[in-house]
Amino acid sequence: MRYLSMIRIDERSGQEPSEQLMQDMGKLIEELTRSGALVSTAGLRPTSEGVRVRLRNGKLTSTDGPFTETKEVIGGYAVLEAKSMQEAVELTKRFLRVHGEEWDIECEVRQLDYQP
Repeated sequence: MRYLSMIRIDERSGQEPSEQLMQDMGKLIEELTRSGALVSTAGLRPTSEGVRVRLRNGKLTSTDGPFTETKEVIGGYAVLEAKSMQEAVELTKRFLRVHGEEWDIECEVRQLDYQP
């Protein structure tokens, strides 16, 4: 089964990943990719570079970022291959642990309705 793990961040915090974090994350990504547990992952560019597209009452609108009304945003994601939700949560915990004690972040894990 496939799961989507979405990392939520407060992009207003100004916190940037350290070189050590990037190295540690690279090692974890390599390990999980080789094992088949990690299908895909990426960080997302800031909301200031994004656009929101909305359909409301049949009318489409788009709004350029940044989206000031939003405190927490999706800062990245991982598509995981796991046997259960519990396994996907354990894999997600590994991603979070790499960040160390100075980060205040959370992930939401949801199963994909995936049809190969």
